[in-house]
Amino acid sequence: MTEEEQAVLDWLGEYFRKQGSGKSLITVLLALQEKFGYLPGQGMREVARLMGVSAANVYGVATFYNRFRFNPPGRHEIKVCMGTACHIKRADKILDHWKRRLEIGAGEVTPDREYSLERVACVGCCTLAPVTVVGDEVIGNMSTSKIDGILLGHDLDRKQKVDGATRETEGA
Repeated sequence: MTEEEQAVLDWLGEYFRKQGSGKSLITVLLALQEKFGYLPGQGMREVARLMGVSAANVYGVATFYNRFRFNPPGRHEIKVCMGTACHIKRADKILDHWKRRLEIGAGEVTPDREYSLERVACVGCCTLAPVTVVGDEVIGNMSTSKIDGILLGHDLDRKQKVDGATRETEGA
């Protein structure tokens, strides 16, 4: 069992001891996802066991609602709005550029778990179309050059952190 799987089991045990009994399946799944960022398979099996329902039932509920995710999110979550206003303003072009630059499809995570890419129905910022949400930041009037700038900024931040860590270990 991995460290992460053990953490999920420990958390669920504590959750059910303190507040989980009597909660609906959806409420428990939402709490699990809020804690870990996604629904781990081991967690869903444990929820089934603790609630006395089949794993198929838990999986059926989780897959019915599009709010649940089954893969861990990237450190930088990218959500491209595909609502009507964004669609008209060529959100498909924005999504395609993210896919090309990150070399992943919508609903996927980069191998280093740095980025995850999602297409979402609407983020409610129609006057800023096309819109992308990066982490918690809503970025309006998105363009391919803005995407390139965002990725460059993240690369520079990562390089500074690596350089800073290298200097600290050399100075020690």
